[in-house]
Amino acid sequence: MNNFYGYVRVSTLDQNVERQLVELNKWGVLEKNIYCDKLSGKDFNRPQYQKLKRKLREGDVLVVKSIDRLGRNYEDIQVEWREIVKIKKADIVIIDMPILDTRTNKDLIGTLISDIVLQLLSYVAQSERESIKQRQAEGIAIAKAQGRHLGRFPSPLPENFYPVYEKWIRREYSLRTASNALGITISQFRTMIKKHKSNGNEDLT
Repeated sequence: MNNFYGYVRVSTLDQNVERQLVELNKWGVLEKNIYCDKLSGKDFNRPQYQKLKRKLREGDVLVVKSIDRLGRNYEDIQVEWREIVKIKKADIVIIDMPILDTRTNKDLIGTLISDIVLQLLSYVAQSERESIKQRQAEGIAIAKAQGRHLGRFPSPLPENFYPVYEKWIRREYSLRTASNALGITISQFRTMIKKHKSNGNEDLT
């Protein structure tokens, strides 16, 4: 039986975890088969992604929201795609770009079109990220020149902790889904719950 797997990646450029999880759930990816990495700064170590790749077998399907989930630049995306599709012989579904669904483009023409589109979109994804980084750098330079505070002030809990915590309390989210939505591990989520309760907060109803 072929398995469906999902991969979620969040970084300083894209923190929207829940949207990615919702899309994967629509594709019928089981919660236990969703892997999530949280990246920061220049750190691109992806332990969960590497764990996911080790699980992939011939005929399995990897579902991701967008093509840039596979890598941080044009070369990375190309390498990962070829390893999964050509070497492991698994399939890839890019939710935002149905033409890159390798299950439906097995013929020569379909494969050729997919390869061309893949190269184009990989390049576009890299260009967009570089553009965002450039705008961020320019914004930081302006802020420094004006003497403004840079970055968010320290916060004890993630910004989306309370809505996720509320869904967990109501049993709409399991521990794994909640921790994935926050981009943290289950043990870190448990620690946050204890911290929340130690501050005298009651469970949400």
